[in-house]
Amino acid sequence: MSTKFLTLGPNDAPVTILLAHGAGGAMDSTGMNEAANALAQVGFRVARFEFGYMAARRVSKDRLPPPRAETLIPEYESALADLAATGTLVIGGKSMGGRIASMIADRLYSVGRINGLLCLGYPFHPIGQPDKLRTQHLAELQTPTLICQGTRDQFGTQDEVSRYTLSKSIEILWLEDGDHGLKPRKKVSGFTAAEHLATMAAAVKTWAERIAA
Repeated sequence: MSTKFLTLGPNDAPVTILLAHGAGGAMDSTGMNEAANALAQVGFRVARFEFGYMAARRVSKDRLPPPRAETLIPEYESALADLAATGTLVIGGKSMGGRIASMIADRLYSVGRINGLLCLGYPFHPIGQPDKLRTQHLAELQTPTLICQGTRDQFGTQDEVSRYTLSKSIEILWLEDGDHGLKPRKKVSGFTAAEHLATMAAAVKTWAERIAA
């Protein structure tokens, strides 16, 4: 069965971004919609897809839990093949989706199939379990990578991440007071969610133009 995509942005955009959703939110969740819209508005073609367990929730009363991230790698690879993108291609996703993309990025980058990796709120560790790091493969990552992370993200705060060993190929955009969805508390930070999304999109555009060159 071919992958169903939600696509935004011009079909002839020079850069396509393939995004997978997080563990608990579908490809058309509010957060995914907002992020995709922000990226499309600065000229990207953004394609989103859904893992099987999430798609099954749409037709079943049973709320299937997400499987282990590693087991979803074949589905991500299948979506990538079905997308058949041309030009510059960035893979990534929100939270778990970005983590899965990070597991296959170097293999794809080494053979020229992708140009970069974009993670929107990387889950560096489970909530409340800062010792269970998901960073081992990030120390040797060769793929040009941009992680957009809120400074108070419960899956990895700025203070926590500053102590991790990460590859020099990884750049991090820190969004002040942002949570796991990059949203700040306006009264605390002075920023709105829309402003952070615009900052994210502008940073991704600058980064993507650099890696494409």
